[in-house]
Amino acid sequence: MTKTGSNPEKTGVNSSDFHSNCGGVAGAVSHAAGLAQALAAGLDRLDAHLLLLRALERPASDRAWLVAHDDDAMTAAVACDFAELCRRRAAGEPLAYLVGSKEFFGLALQVDARVLIPRPDTETLVRWALERLQVWRPARASGRSQSGSESSSESGSVADAGPRVLDLGCGSGAIALAIAANLPQAWPATRIVATDASAAALELAQQNWGRLRQPEWPTVDFLQGDWLEPVVGTFDLIVSNPPYIANADPHLDALAHEPISALTAGSAGMDDLQKIVAAAPAHLRRGGWLLLEHGHDQAGPVQQLLRQHGFAEVQSRRDLCGISRCAGGSWPGSSGGGPGVLSTRPYKV
Repeated sequence: MTKTGSNPEKTGVNSSDFHSNCGGVAGAVSHAAGLAQALAAGLDRLDAHLLLLRALERPASDRAWLVAHDDDAMTAAVACDFAELCRRRAAGEPLAYLVGSKEFFGLALQVDARVLIPRPDTETLVRWALERLQVWRPARASGRSQSGSESSSESGSVADAGPRVLDLGCGSGAIALAIAANLPQAWPATRIVATDASAAALELAQQNWGRLRQPEWPTVDFLQGDWLEPVVGTFDLIVSNPPYIANADPHLDALAHEPISALTAGSAGMDDLQKIVAAAPAHLRRGGWLLLEHGHDQAGPVQQLLRQHGFAEVQSRRDLCGISRCAGGSWPGSSGGGPGVLSTRPYKV
């Protein structure tokens, strides 16, 4: 995800000044009056609407309802909750954490301080992954691997029932669930595996999975461990949005509310990218792809890293701002084992 961006603390609001104005919010007699107080204190209109809906325990999609009921009186409890949410937003806490959700690739994901907030630019990685899966073909049926060479013993019937996908550092589950929701339905045995080193993040990801999954979606399994450490077997596609910010990057102050372990990766921000690229070949089938999100200035180094480790067809994808945000390549050599399978230590909530 684009982990550097606008400073969430720069809301145009002085939180201490806003706190004094919250007395007006808390004493407001209607939704409209409460919103007016928030706007007068400098809060963004959309933020104020969403925070009031949160205080009212209504879905974010109810903005039209809010407009239609702007003369409704707020209870004292709602007014106090709204005032506190406004104060926290003015102090720089991300809106997604305050309302408890963030839309990603059409999915309303539950998010909180356990995980990085999904960013729109990461949808670039998902779209690329889906492009690769659209052209996936069973090796057994053609007698050849995806690279065009004769298929080997790794192309057994289990492997050919559907592509195997691995999401490393899944966080809220955004990438894995977006892929699951948009895969072609021609492969009923498709399996997606999602790993994360954080038990807390995996708990949230599995909650999102349980809440959002549809009967036609493929299975998603969750494993706890550092990158590829908990996984055995091989996959047709490995995707990851790892930490890629340098430890001393000045943008980190703007991200103070998000987990530091999901943001930084050494002095150049490359430590985790290097680990993944080095370990991935042992877990890729011949012709499988590794796709990685990276920082705005890391396209060259990541491409070079992929080539140094033997990847072919190395290329990049640009994000919504036209910045090279993802790099990837295919694995031309022999794989490190059989079809993608789970380790004996699946994560359990």
